[in-house]
Amino acid sequence: MQIRNLTRKTLLSENAKICKSALSKFIGLMFSRPRALVFAFKEEKIISLHMLFVFYPIDVLFLDKSKKVAEIKENFMPFSFYRPRNKAMYVIELPNGMIKKSGTRLGDKISF
Repeated sequence: MQIRNLTRKTLLSENAKICKSALSKFIGLMFSRPRALVFAFKEEKIISLHMLFVFYPIDVLFLDKSKKVAEIKENFMPFSFYRPRNKAMYVIELPNGMIKKSGTRLGDKISF
């Protein structure tokens, strides 16, 4: 699945995987190689993340229900935790540096 920034007309990922089940959300990128993941939730809420057993930094986008960027976390380091300030319905984990490379900013519209 492709992830695109419609506002900037840039490609964020060519082959992302969507995670809907509780197990796939929990496992995420643990013990894996860098790739893009999309976490879909049933409603907007504060979605805290951990980087336990993820051995490389990543970039993270938090999207609201209309798939607009509500919060950005760049260079999320291994074995750390993050609690966003804003509610989100979707979380996109990307290879480190992809947010900067794509020019993605708060308020940008994302499609997947």
